[in-house]
Amino acid sequence: MAIEEIRFRRLGYVALNVSDLPASREFYENIVGLKVDREPEGGELFLRCSDRHHDLLLHEGGSPGIKRIAWQMESEAALRALRSHFTASGFACSDVSDEECARLRIGAGAFRMSEPTTGACFEFYVTMAEAPSLFVPTHTKIARLGHVVVTTPDRPQMEDFLVNQMNFRVSDRIDGMVTFMRCFPNPYHHSFGVGAAPKAGLNHLNFMVTDLADIGKATNRFKQNGVEIVYGIGKHPPSESYFLYFLDPDGLTLEYSFGMEEFAEVAPRAPRDLPASLESVDYWGGIPDPRSGKGGEIERMI
Repeated sequence: MAIEEIRFRRLGYVALNVSDLPASREFYENIVGLKVDREPEGGELFLRCSDRHHDLLLHEGGSPGIKRIAWQMESEAALRALRSHFTASGFACSDVSDEECARLRIGAGAFRMSEPTTGACFEFYVTMAEAPSLFVPTHTKIARLGHVVVTTPDRPQMEDFLVNQMNFRVSDRIDGMVTFMRCFPNPYHHSFGVGAAPKAGLNHLNFMVTDLADIGKATNRFKQNGVEIVYGIGKHPPSESYFLYFLDPDGLTLEYSFGMEEFAEVAPRAPRDLPASLESVDYWGGIPDPRSGKGGEIERMI
């Protein structure tokens, strides 16, 4: 099957390893503003910021950081095309069991593979059950799970894998630092980022909000609750997003962002190569705290 048949709907959900599930639940539910529909089972907790069953899964155990990154495909045909392409290229795929699909509320036929540069577990599925009720924002009008950025010692190799094996598209690069990519044909400037670093890890996980006021209010809420702000408020030149970065109880970096460039499926603008400078990261010249983007491991797929 041609790579053009590999089409994504969105970043589906992200599973994180955490050290203390009750503490993380308190943080993600009451500080970040996600919703919990049922009590945790087997050391796992599902949270959402949409009308889908979950957007975030917290797993107690392992080194804090990425457990799994899941992608929602556009169709069954796109899922088959991706698996066929991986197999033809020599990448092993493993089925998600019917029992686990039922627990995750995703459609049968989902599969996983190990991203070759970082060893991260990538999961692919087509459908996810709807939640039992509408998502009603609380203090923060979260619009969606936005993107995840990981780091790797070999950024060009990972970029090559995502482009040539998964049909991702490059939106922009900052020279020697990061590549911003979209899961085609999702229009948002990036649903995934690949950062350069000496070791593989989680840089940050993003939630997009509805109003700039959500970011402004968050700064006060974080200060009142002892949450560490590690970058921002600022504005990213590549995506035109306003941002605020902060740490969860395990020191994992999260981001609220508002606004983002969207790309047409046909004849989009070409990716830009921006210089390696603080001005390419923040129009306003902010300097990130050294802890920003440094706290997360990547669980390698066995």
